[in-house]
Amino acid sequence: MSFGQQGGPQSQWDPWKPHSQQPWNDGGDGRTPDWAALAEASETRNKRRRLLFIGGGAVATIAIGTAVAMAVVSANGDSEASGNPSNLPASASIPSSSASAPSFAPTSAPPPLDPKDFIASKAKDTAPLSATTLFPGTQLTMGSTVYKKGPTADTKDCTSVTQGTLPKVLKSNGCTRFLRVTYVKDGIGVTVGVAVFDTEAQATRAKGQTDKKGLIKSLFGKGVKPFCNAAICRSTTNSYGRYAYFTIAGHFSGKDVTQKDTAVFKVGDDLAEFTFRQIRRRGEAQASAAANG
Repeated sequence: MSFGQQGGPQSQWDPWKPHSQQPWNDGGDGRTPDWAALAEASETRNKRRRLLFIGGGAVATIAIGTAVAMAVVSANGDSEASGNPSNLPASASIPSSSASAPSFAPTSAPPPLDPKDFIASKAKDTAPLSATTLFPGTQLTMGSTVYKKGPTADTKDCTSVTQGTLPKVLKSNGCTRFLRVTYVKDGIGVTVGVAVFDTEAQATRAKGQTDKKGLIKSLFGKGVKPFCNAAICRSTTNSYGRYAYFTIAGHFSGKDVTQKDTAVFKVGDDLAEFTFRQIRRRGEAQASAAANG
């Protein structure tokens, strides 16, 4: 059996060349493969593959090294930027450690008007004034006690409705008007008198100069019998703003008032308190009107 090549020259097989012929004849001539050639080709192929792996590893190493270097540069850059203010952009600014917080103008509302200012002088106390505006209605209630309203009076002659040492005190301090009203309760009558001055100082001085002998005259009529004409009665004196106010209280029966006569004392105290409240309300009303106007 011949082992010669048939069918033309035999081509050399190259494992890296496409379509190259294997180093054996597949024509069915029965020849065995050239094992030496196959081994040599396999060794050559393995060497090339190792070279590629080595080269690829070098490229990967270079890539990893580059990434690590970039990460180090980035980390160093952030650290330097955060630790060194000079690395900030020119448009950035760092507040000084001594800088103070901004201040703002106050926005609180102005203080409310003081009602007493409107009853402290004639110049500001301009609301209508009369015995009926200061003591309105036909009765008043203090707590659970109801007092029936009697007659009222209004005069510019302050000395004509007062007695004892009071006329002189009122005149010397410039009293310009005197208002009176009477209330009754269970056989007891009480007259309230309000002296009007131009200033608070005049009213305060008149109050301070009034003694136990300075009294107002009781007001009666229109169903109210005379009282406190000859008997001993209880009197009070006080002032608020440009007003000085007085009370005189006693029994319609004509008997004298004593220290144990608590009913008369209560009537006088209630009406003195009510008069103070009415004068204060007068100031409050004018202060409110001024604030809303």
